[in-house]
Amino acid sequence: MGGNALVTAVSIIGGQAQLARLLGVSQPNVWHWLHKAERVPAEYVLKIEQATGGKVSRHDLRPDIYPPAASSGAGTSATVTEEDRVRADCYRLLGRLLAAPPSREILDAVGRMLGGPGDFGAAIDALAAAARATDADAAEREYNDLFIGLARGELMPFASYYRTGFLYDKPLSALRADMERLDIAQAEGASDPEDHIAALAEMMAGLIMGAFGAPAPLAQQKQFFDAHLAPWAGRFFADLERAEAARFYKPVGAAGRLFVSIETEGFALMA
Repeated sequence: MGGNALVTAVSIIGGQAQLARLLGVSQPNVWHWLHKAERVPAEYVLKIEQATGGKVSRHDLRPDIYPPAASSGAGTSATVTEEDRVRADCYRLLGRLLAAPPSREILDAVGRMLGGPGDFGAAIDALAAAARATDADAAEREYNDLFIGLARGELMPFASYYRTGFLYDKPLSALRADMERLDIAQAEGASDPEDHIAALAEMMAGLIMGAFGAPAPLAQQKQFFDAHLAPWAGRFFADLERAEAARFYKPVGAAGRLFVSIETEGFALMA
């Protein structure tokens, strides 16, 4: 079904080359999806749906990750789809790498990751390569230089600081109100303000997977993302990507920036 849907999408858009330009890939990529892979990589599905004006749906293109209930955009099913599990895993990965310096075990696990086609897949491959080339002591020194420092690190990974220039400002108050409403408790033993980028990533993963009750509907995920991540997370990850102290964390920044962009585009289609 996915291969036939892609043929339809190519016809609607006006050819393989035109679709490739819209997606930011080469025409041979589209040819490969049509004749060899016979399915579209997940990161391009929503863009094709949008480019065809919804005439070719995400379910038509990838029914394996977008069952009929998910393609409606209603987000009312309590079932966690495979695509949502992947999203939650991405949030958890970013949260774990940003919450504390990675251990050797975590670096080994990241080093075994395989990306896919497209910019996000390339960023994951670059992150895996960086993990294989980094030892835990070097990663800890880099983490401290970036986020802790003697007085403060090169970056301040907090929503309030990025959005207002101050810690403990209105964005943190708004987050705490939403955490209370959603029954999200601060992690035990945590000393940082709750609007740390790692904590917000973990909260998003929890909403997707149902860590705070039933899996949150897509509309509720979007509301949380729009309120607490969209206004600043992309900027933070871009700053991390070009930070002076970033070596291992440079591809973390790239992966985070691209993932936030993918999430933003996906949620925008619900509007």
